[in-house]
Amino acid sequence: MDPRAPTLSRFRAVLDVLAREYPETPSLLSHRSPFELLIGVILSAQTTDEQVNAVLPALFSRYPGPPELAAAVPAEVEKIIHSVGFFRRKALNIIGAAAHVRDVQGGTIPATMDELVRIPGVGRKSAGVILLHVYDKPAIIVDTHFGRVVRRLGYSDVRDPVRLERDVAAILPPELWNSASMRLNYHGRRYCFARKPACGNCPVAALCPSAGTSG
Repeated sequence: MDPRAPTLSRFRAVLDVLAREYPETPSLLSHRSPFELLIGVILSAQTTDEQVNAVLPALFSRYPGPPELAAAVPAEVEKIIHSVGFFRRKALNIIGAAAHVRDVQGGTIPATMDELVRIPGVGRKSAGVILLHVYDKPAIIVDTHFGRVVRRLGYSDVRDPVRLERDVAAILPPELWNSASMRLNYHGRRYCFARKPACGNCPVAALCPSAGTSG
């Protein structure tokens, strides 16, 4: 059998290699509580984690919890997060998210996908981050790095995140979703770059049908 065929056994082999390469895979968003992670992940849409982490200390110093942020004036929040992309829309989203947590959730962060995606600014990717890092529940987190690695490994050929999530869920059992979500994300950041992936140094090149072919 072709060792690069899109099988579950190959996916497991890839994850085994990546588990040795990335034994620890914490969230790259700085946070001290589930609420801080929620706000960080909303701000991280189309923005680097580094840019988000740079504004979080000042944001949470001024607005430490849902009641304070829910009562914030948008223009004041904008001043703090202005270096983050789409800061005006995101200011409204995080204020709305804080109000939702305060008024609908009683101050706690919900633990289901259905409840999380009702929060302003939270889509399936953001909800997955909360489920994985806060509640250790199975989640497939489709961000740009994860999607790129999955496509190059041959487990999907789509760019739509919902369809790509379904493709991965169809072959990978839930107990491996979290490992795949984090380790493929880390791998996309370290080796499998969008441009000029480092295939020559990639630890899973022997298992990858795209090794040496991706531009």
